[in-house]
Amino acid sequence: MAKPISSVVIVGGGTAGWMAAISLARMTRAEPLHITLIESSRIGTVGVGEATIPGIVHFNHQVGLEEIAFIKATQASFKLGIQFENWYQKDSRFFHPFSDFGLPIDQVAFHHYLNRLALAGHPVNFEDYSFASVLARQDKFAQPHPQPSSPLADFNYAYHFDASLYAAYLKKHAMAAGVKHLDAEISQVVLHPTSGFIDQLVLDNGETLAAELFIDCSGFRSLLLGEALGVGYQSWQQWLLCDAAQAVQTVRTGPILPYTRSIAMDAGWQWRIPLQHRMGNGHIYASAFCSDESARQTLLDTVEGEVLNSPRKLSFTPGRRDVIWHKNCFALGLASGFLEPLESTSISLVQTALAKLQAFFPDQDFAPAAIAEVNRLHNTELENIRDFLILHYKLTDRRDSEFWRYCAAMQVPDTLQHKMDLYRERGHLVQYDQESFKGASWLAMYNGYRFQALGYDPRAGQVPLDLMQQRLTQLKQSIEQAAGSAVSHQDFISRHCAATPL
Repeated sequence: MAKPISSVVIVGGGTAGWMAAISLARMTRAEPLHITLIESSRIGTVGVGEATIPGIVHFNHQVGLEEIAFIKATQASFKLGIQFENWYQKDSRFFHPFSDFGLPIDQVAFHHYLNRLALAGHPVNFEDYSFASVLARQDKFAQPHPQPSSPLADFNYAYHFDASLYAAYLKKHAMAAGVKHLDAEISQVVLHPTSGFIDQLVLDNGETLAAELFIDCSGFRSLLLGEALGVGYQSWQQWLLCDAAQAVQTVRTGPILPYTRSIAMDAGWQWRIPLQHRMGNGHIYASAFCSDESARQTLLDTVEGEVLNSPRKLSFTPGRRDVIWHKNCFALGLASGFLEPLESTSISLVQTALAKLQAFFPDQDFAPAAIAEVNRLHNTELENIRDFLILHYKLTDRRDSEFWRYCAAMQVPDTLQHKMDLYRERGHLVQYDQESFKGASWLAMYNGYRFQALGYDPRAGQVPLDLMQQRLTQLKQSIEQAAGSAVSHQDFISRHCAATPL
């Protein structure tokens, strides 16, 4: 029987590194696991990933973080979804909620009835039938009841938080769980002469650090997986043109909104992320269509509130490493690839990758079949997210700049084209293996971009139109009434989880 892994070295801190550290430290194992995280205080982290999707709630609970304490420590706010502005057309807006639209009727998905109404000349707004969307529209928030009286009240939420504060909070808990922390830089990665596995790391003070499993959280550099082991990188820039970002923090003005704002610009888009102590802002853009200085100035000209720091530029190539796991090295976060934060997936991908590592945690034999399966699952997950992001650009009706004309005309991956074709023809939602975004998310996009289905499930034609309209009116009123009874997001935070001002 193969010997179990007993030692792990994590290279790099930040959100990814400390998520790995606390997750592995909390993992139930029969054998002790010695975890060392090495990072250099002289090397900064990217740290702009401040918006999340609902899986973060489960992750925090899984590693033992108490919600109120976490919110206060990270200056967090709640997130019901994302409001997209100017994406379909200038001055348009729609909402992507963390909830379903309506309820199935006679085992037929709700949206087929709405599509039937639209084709009959009676279109309705999908968002009126999503509790999270209506809450967000009213700038209100309520935590889902563990046993809701109606399935319509069963919605999810995520957080906005300060990424540097989150990493520090995880660090404190990980070290309390036994993780060893070293402040040093790596001067050399030594490979085993026959197996090619990572043997040890040579630190800048001359010391060496050996382990059986190495986790690469070294950021875009990908020191272990990319540089030392030579794992290649696949660019997806033919579909996702944006390759740079400018980020800046401002004083928050007005109440804290319970959602992220994504605002399309001439050659990319901007984010607005409301925290308790400030606002996070950024402009992601395609350098082939917009200069760095133009993007920087546009960001400064359009932010709200006093600017707290100088804009910081990031450059990236959208895509992924050929594999996330090679030999005895597993990469997380930016070391494994990068997709722009259009749907706040960066932290989620760290979380799901860690879940795969734990499910297939190796012995010292590093079984090739397990490694291959993790790589297959991860790559499939990334490609599905890639397609969902491409959809945001492809469906635009904007033709007012060279960037948007390119996006509207570009050929998309076959996997995405099939989804679009089948929805257009029949209103059918395709879901592949390892989908991060379920049918409701795709519906939010199709509805927001006026991508109208030309057909519907024939079983939805059994209900008389007038009766259907009557039921929908009642449902809409019920959702609005329930949302109206909630408090504002700002009041919810003030009452339950206000952080101490920094």
